Amino acid sequence: MNNNNYSRFIPLITAISLIVGLLIGSFYANHFTGNRLSIINTSSNKINDLLHIIDDQYVDKVNLSDLVEKAMPQILSELDPHSSYTSAKDVEEEMQDLKGSFPGIGVVFTIYSDTARIIRVVRGGPSDEVGLQAGDRIVTVDGKNFVGKMLTDDYAISHLKGPKGSKVRLGIRRPGVKKLLSYTVVRDNVPIKSISTAYMVDKTTGYIKIDSWGDTTYPELLVALAKLHQRGFKNLIIDLRGNRGGFMAPPIRIANEFLPKDRLIVYTQGRKSPRSEYTSDGRGSYQTIPLIVLVDETSASSSEIFTAAIQDNDRGTIVGRRTFGKGLVQEPIQFPDGSMLRLTIARYYSPSGRCLQKPYVQGKESDYQMDLLKRAEKGEYVSADSIHLSGKRYKTRLGRTVYGGGGVMPDYFVPEDTSGVTSYYIEAASQGLLAQYAYIYVDYYRNRLNKMDSWTDMVKYLKKQNLPDKFANFAATKGLKRRNLLLRKSYHIMQRTLINLILNDFYDTDVSQMYLNENDPNIAKALEIFRAGKAFPQAPAKRAHKVVKRPVKAIKARR
Repeated sequence: MNNNNYSRFIPLITAISLIVGLLIGSFYANHFTGNRLSIINTSSNKINDLLHIIDDQYVDKVNLSDLVEKAMPQILSELDPHSSYTSAKDVEEEMQDLKGSFPGIGVVFTIYSDTARIIRVVRGGPSDEVGLQAGDRIVTVDGKNFVGKMLTDDYAISHLKGPKGSKVRLGIRRPGVKKLLSYTVVRDNVPIKSISTAYMVDKTTGYIKIDSWGDTTYPELLVALAKLHQRGFKNLIIDLRGNRGGFMAPPIRIANEFLPKDRLIVYTQGRKSPRSEYTSDGRGSYQTIPLIVLVDETSASSSEIFTAAIQDNDRGTIVGRRTFGKGLVQEPIQFPDGSMLRLTIARYYSPSGRCLQKPYVQGKESDYQMDLLKRAEKGEYVSADSIHLSGKRYKTRLGRTVYGGGGVMPDYFVPEDTSGVTSYYIEAASQGLLAQYAYIYVDYYRNRLNKMDSWTDMVKYLKKQNLPDKFANFAATKGLKRRNLLLRKSYHIMQRTLINLILNDFYDTDVSQMYLNENDPNIAKALEIFRAGKAFPQAPAKRAHKVVKRPVKAIKARR
């Protein structure tokens, strides 16, 4: 067919195409009406197509909203391990730690024997103001029964939390008091501290434990530093062990306090995100103080930003074990219903140019989450020789070698203390029995413990109480068979754990952390480095090149 004959049929072909298009459009208009979205027959809209077809033709009635809620995390898991979806009901709870407060009554409680029991009353909080005490049992809320099998953590939280300014009437059973006590509590914002501990380890060394990176972390740090300054600290330990991350701004602002002017702290870059650099402004008040940062395998994300900035700029010394290895930046995107998408939009890079993100395979999130267990199986926590980094080499400002592609490797490795860890101890801890016994002990002996002059006196007393043996008797009633040989092997670690938990329940996390630090090899190593004057890293010694003198005749022979 020549071009002239073909052109004669173009109007006819066009008309037929239009008619077919109208028929198809009419078919879909009749089958997908009401609240259903229009279907566009492209591969990018297969999910919409699928939902419409299910809604229209599936044998049973389907709740599409629930289906979408379940599908969202599965879709994101195919991208990377850190892109995530959070339902509306969980967003508020997840953001509390980062925002630094939540509206509530201001108590820490546990549910034991179907009763909500107050472990600790937040100082200065709503419950403290009306006179609630540690050890109180909450038995009614707004006149309704608050005990029994229906009392779960979620149920209790949903009834005790509420909008700021709202009131809740609590019926309280107090040990030693026969009548039911009644308190009306006006809910208020209860602070959540991101810095749990700040104190002087010795006469010259300050210690600060940062648990998370939230809106209040930077001002909390300034307050902690000011208090340590009043006590004359000359060295500083910042403990990031167990800190899984948070917002990106706080570690940048805090790193700025320690770095000279114009030092790169971190930069981010992604396919749709141009390179953004964050540098120090030289206004930090602590640019010359000897600094040591403690890390472990659970130090992640924002903690790694701060750690790498200090290491790459040779500003301080890193002590502990290799960090988690998260180098992906998530952008929070909120949906109209309050749910939130956290989508990975970029990678962050340390000043030397390394990305600390450990390797992952798309869609293999379970393998990624098992990484820390695999490290343990390989012996990485007890031997530095077992650590294998996949990343290439980078150089710090002074020319020291650091590695990318798998977290921050500390300058000084401190192995995990596994002495005394037995299957009996692991079972007792994993079942929550150690924590249960600690609570029962504090609850039963509260009046006796109240007579202690200090936490150090309490520790001396508790060490004489044969706590591991008493625990074993308690655990046996809960189904954990007593094993005397393993109990003897685990005696010291079990005693230390129980004392720590008792201090945490009776006082707070700051006291329990101070107790743990007394025999912490990481703290001991940090103090050793300070005493040796090695907190500031030194440039590696240059290798002397050996000059080989050749015989003059041999050189002439080559000419």
